[in-house]
Amino acid sequence: MAAPHRSACPINLTLEVLGDKWSLIVVRDMMFGDRRHFRDLLINSEEGIASNILADRLRRLLAEGVISKADDPSHKQKSIYSLTEMGIELVPVFAMIGAWGSKWLPVSEELSVRARLLEEGGPALWEAFMEELRETHLASVTSTGTKAAGVRARLQEAYEAVVAGSSRDGLASRDGVV
Repeated sequence: MAAPHRSACPINLTLEVLGDKWSLIVVRDMMFGDRRHFRDLLINSEEGIASNILADRLRRLLAEGVISKADDPSHKQKSIYSLTEMGIELVPVFAMIGAWGSKWLPVSEELSVRARLLEEGGPALWEAFMEELRETHLASVTSTGTKAAGVRARLQEAYEAVVAGSSRDGLASRDGVV
């Protein structure tokens, strides 16, 4: 009988959960793009994920506890996917992956502006963003009882400002995420 994991190394175990080509993209789109329905994740995928791959990754992420799934009260045949606390706590990881990619890889300005802002904002911004995600995905309120500052809105505004500047230069762009 095969061992359930290759090793108990925390890096190995994390890669077993999130290390395939698409899992982090699905979580990214839920986190930064507020995409919570299958169709929204499929149609708005910047990278063009196939429906069978998306379905498989959602099943895997559900099984690992990174996301949860609930019936959508507005439509009997739809489900709403939410980040769990495990998924929300990936914000610093995404911030660091984005910072590394922005430093070393040929990124576009419009798709890297959010990563740059997260890097510049550091742990305080990450925590505010995680509180906002908790309110949205876990239906909780912050310890102060008020909504967290609109981190996602600020990231989106920065993205839109870059896109507006690019479109004035004749460049076309889609609504991408970090």
